[in-house]
Amino acid sequence: MTESAWRTTTGPAEASPEQRMPEWDGDHLRDPATDEEPGIDPAELADDDLIREMHSLHRTRLDTLRHASDSALANHLRRTADLETEYLARHPGREIDPARLRDE
Repeated sequence: MTESAWRTTTGPAEASPEQRMPEWDGDHLRDPATDEEPGIDPAELADDDLIREMHSLHRTRLDTLRHASDSALANHLRRTADLETEYLARHPGREIDPARLRDE
């Protein structure tokens, strides 16, 4: 794949998905009465529930990326980041599969 294939047509190559998504911040998803985002706080989920939620988001990732509205994609990105951040906080010494490593 050439370098240009990785560039976005809506901004510089350095722009993250968050920067390219105008609705990334999720403000439109908040409940104005409580200023809360939808979904259970990842810190409140049991490990099994956290894994189940991440599995669900990863399973629906491509369909959401290709076909969902901008606000749905923004919510998906935010929720995925929140759940994965919580997972990494709980498992900082997670097992690394040597077969998944690349020679540098």
